[in-house]
Amino acid sequence: MTQLTGQPATDDDVVHLTVPADGGYLGVLRTATAGLAARLQFALDEIEDLRIAVDEACAMLLAIATRDAELECRFAVTDDALTVEVTVPTVRGATLPSESSFAWKVLTALTTGAAARAADGRATISLLTRRASRY
Repeated sequence: MTQLTGQPATDDDVVHLTVPADGGYLGVLRTATAGLAARLQFALDEIEDLRIAVDEACAMLLAIATRDAELECRFAVTDDALTVEVTVPTVRGATLPSESSFAWKVLTALTTGAAARAADGRATISLLTRRASRY
């Protein structure tokens, strides 16, 4: 699958969060997503769309995560975009949903772009959302 790239972010513009790979901790990632998107002055509907997309991406990864795994989340902030990468160790033989699945349709409808990769026992979903231009 493809990989997303936005504008380069400096180390000061990157936030890393690690939480247990358990649905009970997804609220932490949704809250961080909303806070960072608000910092970029995203519109309220853009913030909510991104929160839903992060939740959906995490749900995909939780379904294939190893027991006692941790979700690693990397937020990269640029002038007009937020990139969210969520990574988890996966069980042997695990595969991500295909890009034609309903889950991927949701991700691509709610973000500027979505991509996934799986290698070496880890799966990553990347989401890129650019702020709508303001007039």
